[in-house]
Amino acid sequence: MGLNTARVLVVEDDQGLRELLTAALEREGWEVQACADAKAGEVAVEQFHPDVAILDIQLGEGPDGLTLARRIRTRSDVPFVFLTDRIAVEDRLAGFESGADDYLAKPFILAELLARLRVVLRRQGRGTPPENVEIGPLRIDESGRRVFVDGTLVELTRIEFELLSNLAGQVGRVASKTDLLARVWGFEGYDQNLVEVHISSLRRKLGDAGKLIQTVRGVGYVVREPS
Repeated sequence: MGLNTARVLVVEDDQGLRELLTAALEREGWEVQACADAKAGEVAVEQFHPDVAILDIQLGEGPDGLTLARRIRTRSDVPFVFLTDRIAVEDRLAGFESGADDYLAKPFILAELLARLRVVLRRQGRGTPPENVEIGPLRIDESGRRVFVDGTLVELTRIEFELLSNLAGQVGRVASKTDLLARVWGFEGYDQNLVEVHISSLRRKLGDAGKLIQTVRGVGYVVREPS
């Protein structure tokens, strides 16, 4: 099973955040099971067999996330990431001592959480990061975060690179502006004009290769192979 078909368990008592995470993870093509408390999380580990789990530390009534993590570790080696507003050094140490693979404080940037999940999955042998993506005259060096057109390096901003990488990583699949806002900026509430402005700049910098990025009116953008 590759990175694109990973199973992710979310244990988060905040319904709004739980639903946001579920939607974002499913957009990545991952299978998601979401729970509101530690008891349901324990059952999910046994029955859902996640590849990675996201755990909140403060779970309202019942055992907290640290307790859940310790219980999970007695019966499973599933990697997990803590997502919490407890950011003191002692809290972080307690998190890692309970067996956590990573620890991300709230408020967080969604794109950072997704990146950390991919790293955790790769540590488990769940795929290797792509080295290069080549589409016509365009070559994207993912590990070096560089872009070339006909062999010439093109200087892009971080946002422009992330936009291009997201679109080029799913050739032929349309990405809505909402999706791109969530993946690149990490928050869906930003003005969608941000996407239009940065796509316009990206196309300009890529020159003729910018034509590979096509607008799907009323929906978003897609990268297509040259005809």
